[in-house]
Amino acid sequence: MPITLDEIVEETRGMPSETVAELVDRIMAARYGDIEPSVAAAWKSETDRRIAEIEAGTVKGVPLEESLARP
Repeated sequence: MPITLDEIVEETRGMPSETVAELVDRIMAARYGDIEPSVAAAWKSETDRRIAEIEAGTVKGVPLEESLARP
């Protein structure tokens, strides 16, 4: 009997965040193909820069609820 989506989700609850992120990446790659290395590198550079700005206190993050409430 195949595993259900609910069972898959429940199974991931006990996994570390990094493992779940890897699982999602693998599913997306299997479904849609790999991301071009140059695009992946550009996104990594951008996210690293933004995280550094938040950690340095030069910018302030916006709470998810506030961000979603914006038009």
